[in-house]
Amino acid sequence: MSVQGVNLCPAPLFDQNLFSKHGGFVDGRFCQRMTEQISCCLPCPITDWVYPDYFDTLTQVANGVATASVVCCIFLLLSWLCLPVDKTNRHYLSICLTIGVFIMNLGFVVPLIAQPNQCYDKITPNGMASNKLCGASGTFLLLGGFSGLMWAFMRSLSLHLQICWQVLVGRNFMFFAQAAGWGIPIIGVTLALVFSGVSFRFGPTCHINHENSLAAFWIPLLIFAGLTVIITFATFGYCIKVYLASLGDNSASTENSGLPAYQNSIRTYTPRQAYRRVRRVVALQWRGICIVLIIIADVIFFSIIFVFQDNAVQRVKEDPTLAEDWILCLFESKGDKNKCLSHAGSIVVSEATVMAVLLLLALNGIWLLLFLGRWSMAKGWVELFRKPFNRNKAEFVSVDARYDAKQDNSQYELLDKSQSTNLTPVEPAVQLPETGRRTPDYFGNTARYHAPTRSYSSPRPPPASQTTWNSHGTHASPEETQSPLNMHRI
Repeated sequence: MSVQGVNLCPAPLFDQNLFSKHGGFVDGRFCQRMTEQISCCLPCPITDWVYPDYFDTLTQVANGVATASVVCCIFLLLSWLCLPVDKTNRHYLSICLTIGVFIMNLGFVVPLIAQPNQCYDKITPNGMASNKLCGASGTFLLLGGFSGLMWAFMRSLSLHLQICWQVLVGRNFMFFAQAAGWGIPIIGVTLALVFSGVSFRFGPTCHINHENSLAAFWIPLLIFAGLTVIITFATFGYCIKVYLASLGDNSASTENSGLPAYQNSIRTYTPRQAYRRVRRVVALQWRGICIVLIIIADVIFFSIIFVFQDNAVQRVKEDPTLAEDWILCLFESKGDKNKCLSHAGSIVVSEATVMAVLLLLALNGIWLLLFLGRWSMAKGWVELFRKPFNRNKAEFVSVDARYDAKQDNSQYELLDKSQSTNLTPVEPAVQLPETGRRTPDYFGNTARYHAPTRSYSSPRPPPASQTTWNSHGTHASPEETQSPLNMHRI
């Protein structure tokens, strides 16, 4: 029988009857029934008993790395917002993916800053109902992870359409991506919070609870992760096929022409032309391809490890014999967990695996900066900060604006104002005498074309006055003007 106010469980366990059944996340208690009336529970948090003492230090390191990732994401977002597009090559797929990773990293940064209490009492962990910071960190983690996966899926789908189907993704795809990239994660996370909830389970960051978590969150997440993997490898397979086909293409049309005979028909692409087109697309998108592979690997790894850990803890609750050796070791050692860690390894995932998952998730922002960041961004920020100090400097001016208005306005150049404005005037063409034979200057820098006097190639009428005989322009003897009918009379 249970005695009011007396702990009938051996150390370090506590009798569940000593604590309220309301408040905190009651289902998160790690308890085993000893008799019909007594259930002994492990003290909260459970990670302090199944992992070494340095586990908390490792989680703090992971949260610190997540903080660095947040700084990287902020730098990218501010660069895309403030700098011109020629410095950043911004794209909505990259921007939205960075926002998703930024939200996910906030799930690690919020607990690092606020240092929330993980336990409601000695045996009960806090949940999102009893601790608002828990709800915030858990929501950030789920929403950021799901949205990051969705935007990785959208980038993979966009690349697949461009390479394999020659589809030019445009405004319609952008609207579809915005609706699906944010709508599906919001719906999925809302269902997960309503039907499952989050609580402190592994470290200072809240994670999704076991109840209904597979149907509400993990299965939809893994479905889109699987689709992304399939689409990505299908694209890689097509690229390999095109490359192998181009090796055996020796047709003359391929060597002489870089375009198909009819651009609107896909069938007219020769293998080598198709390979050149695919190579150009991959050369432009290789950064995004690497980011997609990293995000997908992290999400799948995290999902598998966490689901396995969750199921392991749930099996121990349902079958106490699985943890019998560990519990007996704790009884015999009077609560010295270090002597029983070897027995705890059979019911939980090793700390090395857990830390690998946390670090991979925390590093995503740094990967984004390495692959999506450019040196031109740093140069753009330098120019932006120097701009207030160089307000009087004009970018380009017309040089003839600095000269007298009487100067010939046809001779001008667009030069930088900071450069020298000493212009070399255009030398006029060599003036030949009006009389005698005109010889073009074939060896000069510029050959001028002199239109004949009666040329009708230009849209101007012939001169109105009749050309008169000029004896000074020829070697003929000066004579009076005669009638044409009397010129040959003797």
